This record gives sequence, structure tokens and C-alpha cells, in this order.
Amino acid sequence: MLTNQLSATAGATRARRTLPAGLAMAGSAVAFTSLYLAAGALTPLLVVYRQQWAFPPAMLTVAFAAYAIGFLAAVLTLGSLSDHIGRRPVLVGALAVQLASNILFLVAPDIGWVIAGRIVQGIASGAATAAFTAALVELAPADKKRLGTILGSVSLTGGLAAGSLLAGLAIQLTPAASTVTFVVLIALTAIGGLVVIFSPETMRRTPGALRSLIPRISIPPAARREFVAAAPVVAAVWMLAGLSGGLAPSLVRSVFHLDSGLLNGTAGFVAPAVSAVIGLSFAKVDPRRAMTIGISAALVGSVGIIGGVFAGSLVAMFIGQAVAGVAFGACFTAALRLIFPLAEAHQRAGVVAAIYVVSYVAFGLPIIIEGQLVGIIGEIPSVVAYTGLTVLLTLISLIAQARLKRRA
Repeated sequence: MLTNQLSATAGATRARRTLPAGLAMAGSAVAFTSLYLAAGALTPLLVVYRQQWAFPPAMLTVAFAAYAIGFLAAVLTLGSLSDHIGRRPVLVGALAVQLASNILFLVAPDIGWVIAGRIVQGIASGAATAAFTAALVELAPADKKRLGTILGSVSLTGGLAAGSLLAGLAIQLTPAASTVTFVVLIALTAIGGLVVIFSPETMRRTPGALRSLIPRISIPPAARREFVAAAPVVAAVWMLAGLSGGLAPSLVRSVFHLDSGLLNGTAGFVAPAVSAVIGLSFAKVDPRRAMTIGISAALVGSVGIIGGVFAGSLVAMFIGQAVAGVAFGACFTAALRLIFPLAEAHQRAGVVAAIYVVSYVAFGLPIIIEGQLVGIIGEIPSVVAYTGLTVLLTLISLIAQARLKRRA
């Protein structure tokens, strides 16, 4: 009887597999990218919304950082769900939520709707990221598993970069950039959902789905020293990522006095684009060396951004952002490679959760505080204070890494 049931299930699964694995992998990569294209597109569009609706600077940073709230809530509760109920149900649900967020942006009459859309968008990305990353590797042919890993990495950071640049082009070339952007993204998301529906399921159902919804945040004793040494610079590079996405596009207009959608989009493009390239090229670099390079890049990038703002040089700020992208690509990957091997398999979910908490709190909270400071001390001093904090955090990690080397 059991054999017959398994045969029937296998037959039903085969009947639903209307897409070859290679095509399913490519389509899933496009669907995954669409999530981060939408997240990146808001970077220059928030500047346009501020011009249209005349809301205070503090609301711009809240709208940007709201994404982190939704992402963190989803990744801590739903991040492991696809391991139990399968990749396809989680991905279809996440893309449906993403579709809802794109519709919210399309019809938004004020910044309140945009903030709500950003939270919903964060939930979609947080729910889908781990499932998409795993599915791309599982759908890849046996001799191309590395390609699946590369697609997972490039889809995230590359999507953020491309989304910002393409939305900037839409602002530059059309009078209805928001409408054009989100109509295209709605279409991409819908196509992605269809691809996922007709793709093979790569994960068998296993018990523990409800238990997986309980957040587990823990660092095992063997990994704590590495975690404490890496956490400050991880926070710093995520703060720099928040600066590139949430502050830099508005600085193009308010500090450098340039009214250009393309430059706004470029401000959000530079750091994640460089980060994507560095993350891939540093895959085989010794993680301790990569961490040292990343820490140095974080210091240089922070100083470059501050110098560009003070000197009134947009080029200098872009160079600083590019170096900050090197820091992100090197440090974040190195931190994972240094910490993960020190945790047992059953402890790694808690480690991932702890790293996400550090990352997304640093991504969201400081930029909200910076937005509040703008009304008190002005835009340039608040940016300097924000970037100065990244320098302090980076120096703490530099000292901690030096101590670890001496002990080794």
C-alpha cells in the first residue's frame, strides 16, 4: 500500500513538472531578481515622491528603513519554512505578497502608502530569499551547482543595483516613472509566479513546519569570539549600504544641487553593483584576509563619502560608495565563512538569525535616527555623524581581528 501511494505521488509530481530544471532555474533567477529590482527601484523614486508630496526628510528615511522591519520579521519566522513544506508554496506565497506591494506603490497617493508597501515588500523578500537561494542550487544540473549559487548571489545585490539604475533612467526619460516602473515589475512578478508554479518541487515535506516559525537566535560558545569580532564591521557595512540606498540619492539634490533622476539612480547603483562583483571574486580568497581587506575598504569608503560631501564633489562620494561596496562584498561573505564552520549543523539557523538581526537593525535603525537629526543639526552634519559611526564600528572590528590573529 505504501509503495503504491509513493508511486502515485511521484507520478503526480512528474505530471506537474512542465518546465525542464534548467529553464525553471533561469526563470526562478528572474523571479528572485524581481524582488530586489523592486527594492532597489524605491531608492531614486523616494526622492521623486518627496518632491511630489512635500513630506519632511525624516519620512524619507522611515520609508526606506521600513523595508528592514518587514524583512527581519519574515526571515526570522518564515526563513526555514520551505525546508518543511517545500520551496514552491513558500515562493508562490512570497511572490503574491510582492505583487501586492507593487500594486500599493503603483496606486500610492501619499508617503503612508509607500511605507506600508515597503513593509509588505520586506516581508516578501524575507520570506523568499532563503527559499530562492536554495531552489536555484537544487534546480541547477548536477555539474552546474556553482552556477545556481552564483545566480542566488547576483540576483540579490545585482537586483538592487539594477533596480536603482533602471528606475533612475525611468525618472530621467519619462514623466510617469513610478507607473512605468511598477507596471513592469508587476508583469515580471506575475511571470515569475507562473514559472515557480510550473517548476519542479525540489524539497520533500518534513515535520516541524510550525516549530520552524519560532525565531531561534543564538551563537554557540565556539563561534562567539568570531561573531563578536565581526559584528561591528558587519553593522558598519550594512549602515553604508543603508546610506547608499536611503541617503545618497537625496544628497544628489539637497547637497550637490543636481536635479537628475539618472544621478539619483546611479547613487543607489554604485555600492551594490561593486558588492556583487566583489562577493563573487572573493569566493576563493582566505576569509581572514578578505575580512582585513573589507575592514580597510570600509574605513576608506566612509572617509571618501564624508570627504565628497564636505568638498561638494559628487564624484568623490561615488568613489567612496564604490569602495564601501568592496567592503560589503568582502566583509559580509568573510564573516559568514569565519563563523559558520564553528557552529554545528543544528546550530546554524540560530547563527544566521543572529547575523540577520545585526545586519538589518544596522540597515534600518541608524538611518531613521539620521533622518530625525536632519531637522536638528542639518543634513551635512547628520550624514557626517552617521558615517563617523561606521568608522568607529569598523575600528572596533579592526582591533578585534588583530587580537584574534595574535591568539591564532
